[in-house]
Amino acid sequence: MELNRRQAMAAMGALGSIGFSSAQAQSDWPNKPVKLVMPLAAGGPTDVVGRALAAHIGRTLGQSVYVESKLGAAGNIGTEFVARAAPDGYTALYQTSGITIVPVQYKKLNFDPLRSFAPVAMPASINTVIVVSNDLPVKNFAEFVQYLKAHPGKLSYGSGGNGNITHLGIEVLLQMLGASAVHVPYKGTAPAMADLLGGSVQFMLDALSSSYPFIKDSRVRAIAVGGAQRSPLLPDVPTVAEGGLAGYAMSTWQCVLLPAGTPDAIVQKLNAAVNKAVMDPELQKQFSSIGVQLHQSTPAQFGGYMKDEVARWAQVAKSVGIQPE
Repeated sequence: MELNRRQAMAAMGALGSIGFSSAQAQSDWPNKPVKLVMPLAAGGPTDVVGRALAAHIGRTLGQSVYVESKLGAAGNIGTEFVARAAPDGYTALYQTSGITIVPVQYKKLNFDPLRSFAPVAMPASINTVIVVSNDLPVKNFAEFVQYLKAHPGKLSYGSGGNGNITHLGIEVLLQMLGASAVHVPYKGTAPAMADLLGGSVQFMLDALSSSYPFIKDSRVRAIAVGGAQRSPLLPDVPTVAEGGLAGYAMSTWQCVLLPAGTPDAIVQKLNAAVNKAVMDPELQKQFSSIGVQLHQSTPAQFGGYMKDEVARWAQVAKSVGIQPE
Protein backbone atom coordinates (compact mmCIF):
# COMPACT_ATOMS: atom_id res chain seq x y z
CA MET A 1 0.00 0.00 0.00
CA GLU A 2 2.82 2.39 0.91
CA LEU A 3 4.50 1.64 -2.42
CA ASN A 4 1.31 2.43 -4.32
CA ARG A 5 0.97 5.70 -2.41
CA ARG A 6 4.55 6.63 -3.27
CA GLN A 7 3.99 5.76 -6.91
CA ALA A 8 0.85 7.89 -7.01
CA MET A 9 2.65 10.83 -5.41
CA ALA A 10 5.51 10.48 -7.90
CA ALA A 11 3.07 10.40 -10.82
CA MET A 12 1.27 13.49 -9.55
CA GLY A 13 4.59 15.28 -9.17
CA ALA A 14 5.57 14.37 -12.70
CA LEU A 15 2.27 15.64 -14.09
CA GLY A 16 2.64 18.85 -12.14
CA SER A 17 6.13 19.30 -13.50
CA ILE A 18 4.90 18.80 -17.05
CA GLY A 19 2.11 21.32 -16.54
CA PHE A 20 4.53 23.84 -15.06
CA SER A 21 6.98 23.37 -17.93
CA SER A 22 4.21 23.85 -20.49
CA ALA A 23 2.93 26.99 -18.81
CA GLN A 24 6.46 28.38 -18.53
CA ALA A 25 7.12 27.65 -22.21
CA GLN A 26 4.01 29.63 -23.13
CA SER A 27 4.92 32.57 -20.93
CA ASP A 28 8.50 32.58 -22.24
CA TRP A 29 7.40 32.48 -25.88
CA PRO A 30 9.20 33.37 -28.01
CA ASN A 31 12.66 32.52 -26.73
CA LYS A 32 14.03 31.74 -30.20
CA PRO A 33 13.37 32.96 -33.77
CA VAL A 34 9.91 32.41 -35.27
CA LYS A 35 9.53 31.09 -38.81
CA LEU A 36 6.83 32.72 -40.97
CA VAL A 37 6.16 30.46 -43.94
CA MET A 38 5.32 32.23 -47.19
CA PRO A 39 3.68 29.79 -49.64
CA LEU A 40 3.25 32.29 -52.48
CA ALA A 41 5.66 33.79 -55.00
CA ALA A 42 8.21 36.40 -53.97
CA GLY A 43 7.61 39.97 -55.03
CA GLY A 44 3.81 39.87 -55.01
CA PRO A 45 1.63 41.90 -52.62
CA THR A 46 1.34 39.03 -50.14
CA ASP A 47 5.09 38.52 -49.98
CA VAL A 48 5.84 42.25 -49.71
CA VAL A 49 3.30 42.90 -46.96
CA GLY A 50 4.17 39.72 -45.08
CA ARG A 51 7.88 40.54 -44.97
CA ALA A 52 7.26 44.11 -43.81
CA LEU A 53 4.94 42.93 -41.05
CA ALA A 54 7.38 40.19 -40.00
CA ALA A 55 10.08 42.78 -39.30
CA HIS A 56 7.74 44.85 -37.11
CA ILE A 57 6.34 41.81 -35.31
CA GLY A 58 9.87 40.63 -34.52
CA ARG A 59 10.74 43.95 -32.92
CA THR A 60 7.63 43.79 -30.75
CA LEU A 61 8.29 40.20 -29.66
CA GLY A 62 12.00 40.75 -29.11
CA GLN A 63 12.87 37.84 -31.40
CA SER A 64 13.57 37.54 -35.10
CA VAL A 65 10.55 36.63 -37.23
CA TYR A 66 12.04 35.42 -40.49
CA VAL A 67 10.20 34.62 -43.71
CA GLU A 68 10.81 31.28 -45.36
CA SER A 69 9.37 30.65 -48.82
CA LYS A 70 7.83 27.22 -49.44
CA LEU A 71 6.30 27.38 -52.89
CA GLY A 72 4.35 24.95 -55.02
CA ALA A 73 0.87 23.60 -55.75
CA ALA A 74 -0.68 27.08 -55.66
CA GLY A 75 0.46 27.58 -52.07
CA ASN A 76 -0.67 24.20 -50.78
CA ILE A 77 2.84 22.86 -50.10
CA GLY A 78 3.75 25.63 -47.68
CA THR A 79 0.30 25.54 -46.12
CA GLU A 80 0.51 21.80 -45.50
CA PHE A 81 3.99 22.24 -44.00
CA VAL A 82 2.61 24.57 -41.33
CA ALA A 83 -0.43 22.38 -40.73
CA ARG A 84 1.95 19.53 -39.83
CA ALA A 85 4.31 21.68 -37.74
CA ALA A 86 4.55 21.48 -33.96
CA PRO A 87 1.92 23.72 -32.30
CA ASP A 88 4.52 25.58 -30.26
CA GLY A 89 4.29 29.01 -31.88
CA TYR A 90 7.59 28.81 -33.74
CA THR A 91 6.13 28.05 -37.17
CA ALA A 92 3.44 30.37 -38.54
CA LEU A 93 1.78 30.77 -41.93
CA TYR A 94 1.17 33.92 -43.96
CA GLN A 95 -1.66 33.13 -46.36
CA THR A 96 -4.41 34.80 -48.35
CA SER A 97 -8.15 34.46 -48.78
CA GLY A 98 -7.31 31.72 -51.27
CA ILE A 99 -7.03 29.28 -48.37
CA THR A 100 -10.82 29.42 -47.99
CA ILE A 101 -11.32 28.56 -51.67
CA VAL A 102 -8.98 25.55 -52.01
CA PRO A 103 -11.61 23.04 -50.78
CA VAL A 104 -13.65 23.75 -53.92
CA GLN A 105 -10.56 23.52 -56.15
CA TYR A 106 -8.93 20.29 -54.97
CA LYS A 107 -10.42 16.91 -54.11
CA LYS A 108 -7.42 15.83 -52.09
CA LEU A 109 -5.97 18.21 -49.52
CA ASN A 110 -3.66 17.25 -46.68
CA PHE A 111 -5.01 20.07 -44.54
CA ASP A 112 -8.36 21.60 -43.63
CA PRO A 113 -8.56 25.42 -43.71
CA LEU A 114 -10.56 25.47 -40.48
CA ARG A 115 -9.52 22.40 -38.49
CA SER A 116 -5.78 22.42 -39.25
CA PHE A 117 -5.06 25.94 -38.04
CA ALA A 118 -5.48 28.36 -35.16
CA PRO A 119 -6.55 31.74 -36.57
CA VAL A 120 -4.37 34.62 -35.39
CA ALA A 121 -5.17 37.76 -37.38
CA MET A 122 -6.25 39.22 -40.71
CA PRO A 123 -3.86 42.17 -41.03
CA ALA A 124 -4.49 43.22 -44.62
CA SER A 125 -7.15 43.35 -47.31
CA ILE A 126 -7.07 44.37 -50.95
CA ASN A 127 -10.00 45.59 -52.99
CA THR A 128 -10.69 44.08 -56.40
CA VAL A 129 -11.48 45.91 -59.60
CA ILE A 130 -13.08 45.00 -62.92
CA VAL A 131 -10.85 46.21 -65.73
CA VAL A 132 -11.55 46.14 -69.45
CA SER A 133 -9.44 46.37 -72.56
CA ASN A 134 -9.13 49.83 -74.07
CA ASP A 135 -10.41 48.24 -77.29
CA LEU A 136 -13.78 47.53 -75.68
CA PRO A 137 -16.20 50.38 -76.53
CA VAL A 138 -17.42 50.97 -72.97
CA LYS A 139 -16.62 53.77 -70.55
CA ASN A 140 -18.40 52.66 -67.38
CA PHE A 141 -20.08 49.72 -65.69
CA ALA A 142 -23.55 50.44 -67.11
CA GLU A 143 -22.21 50.48 -70.66
CA PHE A 144 -20.22 47.31 -69.96
CA VAL A 145 -23.33 45.46 -68.76
CA GLN A 146 -25.30 46.64 -71.79
CA TYR A 147 -22.55 45.56 -74.19
CA LEU A 148 -22.07 42.22 -72.43
CA LYS A 149 -25.78 41.39 -72.66
CA ALA A 150 -25.91 42.48 -76.30
CA HIS A 151 -23.09 40.05 -77.15
CA PRO A 152 -23.87 36.83 -75.20
CA GLY A 153 -20.94 34.44 -75.12
CA LYS A 154 -18.86 36.67 -77.40
CA LEU A 155 -16.61 38.34 -74.83
CA SER A 156 -13.85 36.50 -72.98
CA TYR A 157 -12.39 37.17 -69.57
CA GLY A 158 -9.07 36.15 -68.11
CA SER A 159 -8.50 34.79 -64.61
CA GLY A 160 -5.62 33.66 -62.45
CA GLY A 161 -6.80 30.05 -62.67
CA ASN A 162 -9.80 27.79 -62.30
CA GLY A 163 -11.64 28.25 -59.03
CA ASN A 164 -9.80 31.26 -57.63
CA ILE A 165 -11.45 34.57 -56.77
CA THR A 166 -10.69 36.14 -60.15
CA HIS A 167 -12.65 33.30 -61.74
CA LEU A 168 -15.46 32.81 -59.23
CA GLY A 169 -15.91 36.56 -58.79
CA ILE A 170 -16.72 36.99 -62.48
CA GLU A 171 -18.93 33.89 -62.53
CA VAL A 172 -20.97 35.36 -59.68
CA LEU A 173 -21.20 38.64 -61.60
CA LEU A 174 -22.39 36.90 -64.76
CA GLN A 175 -24.92 34.88 -62.80
CA MET A 176 -26.33 37.99 -61.13
CA LEU A 177 -26.54 39.75 -64.51
CA GLY A 178 -27.99 36.78 -66.37
CA ALA A 179 -25.16 37.16 -68.88
CA SER A 180 -22.50 34.88 -70.35
CA ALA A 181 -18.84 35.13 -71.35
CA VAL A 182 -15.98 32.77 -72.15
CA HIS A 183 -13.57 31.98 -69.31
CA VAL A 184 -9.86 31.84 -70.17
CA PRO A 185 -7.83 30.59 -67.17
CA TYR A 186 -4.15 31.44 -66.79
CA LYS A 187 -1.43 30.39 -64.38
CA GLY A 188 -1.67 33.58 -62.38
CA THR A 189 -3.14 37.01 -63.01
CA ALA A 190 0.05 38.47 -64.54
CA PRO A 191 -0.28 36.52 -67.82
CA ALA A 192 -4.01 37.23 -67.81
CA MET A 193 -3.26 40.96 -67.58
CA ALA A 194 -0.71 40.61 -70.40
CA ASP A 195 -3.39 39.18 -72.67
CA LEU A 196 -5.88 41.84 -71.57
CA LEU A 197 -3.34 44.48 -72.61
CA GLY A 198 -2.86 42.65 -75.89
CA GLY A 199 -6.59 42.37 -76.55
CA SER A 200 -6.80 38.56 -76.43
CA VAL A 201 -9.33 38.81 -73.59
CA GLN A 202 -11.68 41.72 -73.01
CA PHE A 203 -12.05 41.98 -69.24
CA MET A 204 -11.00 40.54 -65.91
CA LEU A 205 -11.37 40.86 -62.15
CA ASP A 206 -8.07 41.58 -60.45
CA ALA A 207 -6.61 42.75 -57.17
CA LEU A 208 -6.41 46.53 -57.21
CA SER A 209 -2.81 46.41 -55.99
CA SER A 210 -1.86 44.50 -59.16
CA SER A 211 -3.99 46.43 -61.66
CA TYR A 212 -3.48 49.95 -60.37
CA PRO A 213 -0.24 50.70 -62.28
CA PHE A 214 -1.97 49.77 -65.56
CA ILE A 215 -5.06 51.79 -64.66
CA LYS A 216 -2.93 54.78 -63.68
CA ASP A 217 -1.09 54.65 -67.02
CA SER A 218 -4.42 54.33 -68.91
CA ARG A 219 -3.41 50.98 -70.36
CA VAL A 220 -6.64 49.40 -69.12
CA ARG A 221 -9.91 50.96 -67.98
CA ALA A 222 -11.38 50.45 -64.50
CA ILE A 223 -15.17 50.28 -64.73
CA ALA A 224 -16.12 49.07 -61.24
CA VAL A 225 -14.63 48.26 -57.86
CA GLY A 226 -15.43 44.74 -56.70
CA GLY A 227 -15.35 45.33 -52.96
CA ALA A 228 -18.06 46.61 -50.66
CA GLN A 229 -16.61 50.14 -50.66
CA ARG A 230 -14.93 52.43 -53.16
CA SER A 231 -11.15 52.64 -53.14
CA PRO A 232 -9.31 55.84 -52.16
CA LEU A 233 -7.09 55.17 -55.18
CA LEU A 234 -10.12 55.25 -57.51
CA PRO A 235 -12.58 57.57 -55.79
CA ASP A 236 -14.61 58.17 -58.95
CA VAL A 237 -15.03 54.49 -59.80
CA PRO A 238 -18.24 53.09 -58.26
CA THR A 239 -18.62 49.65 -56.73
CA VAL A 240 -20.43 46.86 -58.54
CA ALA A 241 -23.12 47.12 -55.87
CA GLU A 242 -23.57 50.81 -56.68
CA GLY A 243 -23.93 49.76 -60.30
CA GLY A 244 -27.07 47.84 -59.44
CA LEU A 245 -25.90 44.46 -58.12
CA ALA A 246 -26.67 44.80 -54.42
CA GLY A 247 -24.70 42.42 -52.23
CA TYR A 248 -21.83 41.89 -54.65
CA ALA A 249 -18.57 42.15 -52.71
CA MET A 250 -15.26 40.63 -53.77
CA SER A 251 -12.01 41.44 -52.00
CA THR A 252 -8.89 39.52 -51.12
CA TRP A 253 -7.22 39.44 -47.73
CA GLN A 254 -4.09 38.23 -46.00
CA CYS A 255 -3.83 36.34 -42.74
CA VAL A 256 -1.58 34.87 -40.08
CA LEU A 257 -2.24 31.30 -38.94
CA LEU A 258 -0.63 28.90 -36.47
CA PRO A 259 -0.97 25.10 -36.34
CA ALA A 260 -4.10 23.84 -34.62
CA GLY A 261 -3.49 23.13 -30.95
CA THR A 262 -1.19 26.11 -30.40
CA PRO A 263 -1.80 27.39 -26.83
CA ASP A 264 -4.16 30.35 -26.72
CA ALA A 265 -1.64 32.42 -24.77
CA ILE A 266 0.74 32.24 -27.73
CA VAL A 267 -2.03 32.96 -30.23
CA GLN A 268 -3.05 36.06 -28.28
CA LYS A 269 0.53 37.28 -27.90
CA LEU A 270 1.18 36.96 -31.63
CA ASN A 271 -2.15 38.64 -32.40
CA ALA A 272 -1.19 41.62 -30.23
CA ALA A 273 2.13 41.93 -32.07
CA VAL A 274 0.40 41.81 -35.47
CA ASN A 275 -2.15 44.41 -34.38
CA LYS A 276 0.63 46.71 -33.23
CA ALA A 277 2.47 46.31 -36.54
CA VAL A 278 -0.52 47.21 -38.73
CA MET A 279 -0.98 50.51 -36.87
CA ASP A 280 2.51 51.72 -37.79
CA PRO A 281 1.94 55.03 -39.67
CA GLU A 282 4.74 54.41 -42.16
CA LEU A 283 3.41 50.98 -43.07
CA GLN A 284 -0.13 52.36 -43.37
CA LYS A 285 1.09 55.06 -45.76
CA GLN A 286 3.31 52.71 -47.75
CA PHE A 287 0.65 50.11 -48.42
CA SER A 288 -2.41 52.31 -48.81
CA SER A 289 -0.61 53.90 -51.76
CA ILE A 290 -0.77 50.56 -53.61
CA GLY A 291 -4.28 49.60 -52.57
CA VAL A 292 -3.52 47.50 -49.48
CA GLN A 293 -5.52 48.34 -46.37
CA LEU A 294 -4.03 47.36 -42.99
CA HIS A 295 -6.35 46.74 -40.05
CA GLN A 296 -6.59 45.10 -36.64
CA SER A 297 -8.57 41.99 -35.73
CA THR A 298 -8.96 39.47 -32.93
CA PRO A 299 -8.47 35.72 -33.34
CA ALA A 300 -12.19 35.19 -32.68
CA GLN A 301 -13.26 37.77 -35.24
CA PHE A 302 -10.95 36.42 -37.90
CA GLY A 303 -11.84 32.80 -37.12
CA GLY A 304 -15.54 33.52 -37.53
CA TYR A 305 -14.97 35.41 -40.76
CA MET A 306 -12.82 32.60 -42.14
CA LYS A 307 -15.54 30.07 -41.35
CA ASP A 308 -18.11 32.22 -43.16
CA GLU A 309 -15.83 32.54 -46.18
CA VAL A 310 -15.31 28.78 -46.50
CA ALA A 311 -19.09 28.31 -46.49
CA ARG A 312 -19.57 31.17 -48.93
CA TRP A 313 -17.16 29.84 -51.53
CA ALA A 314 -18.57 26.33 -51.24
CA GLN A 315 -22.00 27.77 -52.07
CA VAL A 316 -20.63 29.88 -54.92
CA ALA A 317 -18.82 26.90 -56.44
CA LYS A 318 -21.99 24.83 -56.24
CA SER A 319 -24.12 27.54 -57.82
CA VAL A 320 -21.80 28.01 -60.81
CA GLY A 321 -21.02 24.32 -61.23
CA ILE A 322 -17.36 24.27 -60.20
CA GLN A 323 -16.07 20.78 -59.38
CA PRO A 324 -12.85 20.13 -57.42
CA GLU A 325 -10.08 18.51 -59.45
